[in-house]
Amino acid sequence: MPHGKKSDNYPLMNFSIKALLPQIETWLIEDDLLKNYHYSKTLPDTSVQLSLKIKSPMILSGLDYLTATFVALGIDDKKFSFLNEFEGKRFSAGSQIDFPEGIPFSAAVTGERLALNLVQHASSISTWTAEHVALAAKSGIKILDTRKTTPGMRSIEKYAVRVGGGFNHRLGQTDTWMIKDNHKTCLGGIKGAWDFFQSQGSFYNNTVVEIHDLNELKVAIDLGITQVMLDNFSPADVKLAIEMKKPGMTFEVSGGLRLNTIKDYLISGVDALSIGSLTYSAPKVDVSLKYKPL
Repeated sequence: MPHGKKSDNYPLMNFSIKALLPQIETWLIEDDLLKNYHYSKTLPDTSVQLSLKIKSPMILSGLDYLTATFVALGIDDKKFSFLNEFEGKRFSAGSQIDFPEGIPFSAAVTGERLALNLVQHASSISTWTAEHVALAAKSGIKILDTRKTTPGMRSIEKYAVRVGGGFNHRLGQTDTWMIKDNHKTCLGGIKGAWDFFQSQGSFYNNTVVEIHDLNELKVAIDLGITQVMLDNFSPADVKLAIEMKKPGMTFEVSGGLRLNTIKDYLISGVDALSIGSLTYSAPKVDVSLKYKPL
């Protein structure tokens, strides 16, 4: 990889940046710069100053991914430590962040697109999540993401949700057991699926059950299940479900929720709303990276 080193060669680097390097290096390989080694070898190393230009309103996030991109190209991570103060901050269109130290043009032009793609993607999700959080916060209801993430991008997408004020549902299939419709169909209903997951011997794993109607909710309650996800319930049915809610139970509502519909689900007794569109259809923000010779 041009201008790059393996992550093991950075023992003194900020730990969080070092943790990102294996994936960043994979993404740099995707650009296939070694296909034209002459181009990579002849890029000038003259110093340039970077400027991050904010072209639409946003909550800026993913700046560690930008830093890790240039670290993978051989730049000292300390040159980017000033960015920490901007992570998670709200910016208006027309704002600009000037980098105080220059980097070689060769690294700037090589890492620019990947760094921008990651910052734009993260900032889009953070900004979109914050809009949902602002609506739900008045009711004390948490906004959760789902596992409807882009393959290979789950880490940054889940991270961006947190920066936007949301909460992560599950990071993977086995963090929390979740009984879904296919489990119920193939494992003998709620009872059969519940027994299956209880047999896994996972002392600390919680189990969430996806509930599709009030009859299923009664079965779950009779089994002593305390965490349920009311899937594709109407607001009226959510209210009926809440009348059945026992002390210590957690009610999550999910299924096709959108920014313009969640207000109908801000119902007392609902603990959280899980929304897949936080990660798969966030409107894109606009940001660019410019540089000039020093």
